[in-house]
Amino acid sequence: MKTTSISRKLLTRVLSLYFVLTFVVTCVQIGAEYVNTKSHINSELLTLEKTFSGSLTRAVWELNTQQAIDIADGLVAIPMIKGITVTDENNQIIAQLGDSNEDESSNNERVSGLFGLSLMNKGLFGHTFPLIFEFSGRTTKVGKVTLLSSNEVIFNRIEVGIYFLIGNAMVKTGALVLLFSLAFSRLLTSPLNQLTEQMEHFDVDDPEASKLHIINYEQNELSVLQNAYNKLIDELVLHKEQLNEAQVEVIEANDKLDEHNLLLEQEVARKTSSLSTTMLKMEVQQRELLEQQTQLKDEISRRGQTEKTLTKTNSELKSSIIELNKAKERLLNSEKIAALGNLSAEMAHEINTPIGVGITSVTYLSDLIVKLKDNVEQQNLSKRALDEFIDGSEKSVQLVEKNLDRASDLIASFKQVAVDQLSDKIRLVNIAKYIQEIINSLNPRLKNTAHEINVSCSSSIELHCHAGALSQIFTNLIINSLIHGFEDIKKGTIDINVTMSGDRVHIQYSDDGHGVSQDALNTLFDAFYTTKATSGGSGLGTHIMQSLVTDTLNGTIEAHSEIGKGLTFEIEFADMK
Repeated sequence: MKTTSISRKLLTRVLSLYFVLTFVVTCVQIGAEYVNTKSHINSELLTLEKTFSGSLTRAVWELNTQQAIDIADGLVAIPMIKGITVTDENNQIIAQLGDSNEDESSNNERVSGLFGLSLMNKGLFGHTFPLIFEFSGRTTKVGKVTLLSSNEVIFNRIEVGIYFLIGNAMVKTGALVLLFSLAFSRLLTSPLNQLTEQMEHFDVDDPEASKLHIINYEQNELSVLQNAYNKLIDELVLHKEQLNEAQVEVIEANDKLDEHNLLLEQEVARKTSSLSTTMLKMEVQQRELLEQQTQLKDEISRRGQTEKTLTKTNSELKSSIIELNKAKERLLNSEKIAALGNLSAEMAHEINTPIGVGITSVTYLSDLIVKLKDNVEQQNLSKRALDEFIDGSEKSVQLVEKNLDRASDLIASFKQVAVDQLSDKIRLVNIAKYIQEIINSLNPRLKNTAHEINVSCSSSIELHCHAGALSQIFTNLIINSLIHGFEDIKKGTIDINVTMSGDRVHIQYSDDGHGVSQDALNTLFDAFYTTKATSGGSGLGTHIMQSLVTDTLNGTIEAHSEIGKGLTFEIEFADMK
């Protein structure tokens, strides 16, 4: 087996890390020199702009092309300038000397800003500045100038510094390699070789003479290894002496053992016969146990497979429940928005009636005013005509005022109910007044029916709660009575009784409709349960009510009904202040 040198391995890892760090630091220093030199060149380009922008501006303004070319030629003579391009206000080139950026000449809109430093192609970079001519307090852009330099200029400036950095890194690396090699050889390799050589001459018969003796005045890991090895030799000598004493004792014990063996052989022969019978019985029992073990393994395997199947099914059920809850939440929100949309459409239709009557009255009043004006102009105004105008005007104004008040009340009720349904805020609610606002918002559903709603609630009952939840609860209750309870019933009655005890409110809602059976009552609050599935019912109305009462209002809701005796809901919740 090939031997791996620990000292060489350590030296290789340490030096490899040092080489990587030295290389990275040297590259960073070279990069810093490059960036610093490029920054100096950019500063020099800005200085050249300040120096020559005035003369170039005047030359371009005066259309002195030769002077502009002479100035450009002088700038190109500067070692760091590799090229210059001077253009007029129409981007037409006046002078172009040295290297040029072909991409820039084909797309002059690429450089923007008053002092734009741009990266060019082919290792070029430069600075573009406009030529601004001032005349009579006005400034005019007469052209622009692009000064180009290159990475070659930067490398020429930092060439000596790069050689110095690389040479410095190589000298330090060589010195470090030499020092580490000498240190590892003197402190690790040589002592280990001595230890190995002495261990190879170990004498089993005379362990004492095989102890390690190395001249080492330092207390380090090698000294610990030497002491541990010598201690092991001392223990080996001690155990060897103990072994010799034990061998003598074993010989004496063997003699006694021979005597006991004779007695034991007789005893064994006597018990062998009975043992044979017992062994036969044990073999039979062992076969039975093996059969039971096989059956048990099969049963465990079947149960393990069943457990895996149950675990997989459970995971699928959890995922299905999560998706079902998400879909349920989306359906609940859709149901709320759809109900509010229907309410908005019906309310808009309801408001059109008083507004239409008001418009008709205003039109009639306008006709009366025109007629009165004609009589005044023709000087045919009589007391009878004036009385007719006053009487018609009063009736029209009263009719307009009455219908506008009606529209205002409808809008106020709808606004309060709609805002509350879309808001989850808790506010102080007057229960009697709020129930009336809800009923007003449902007037479009009620006005074409003979159904009657009786509310028994003290005007002093006020509490803090989710007004939106309360609005949705009563809206769903009334709509359910209209759709389900009063189906094929021309005149039905809804009774709402509200009482308060302490900080808890009790609401009893009942109608005298068809009612529901006991089986339907047991699933009344289940999601998606509906008797109107073929007519577009979603089955979420009572489920939404239960969620709002229990989750939002932290209350309770119960339902009681018999076929033909209507449906009653008992709702109770506390002040949420």
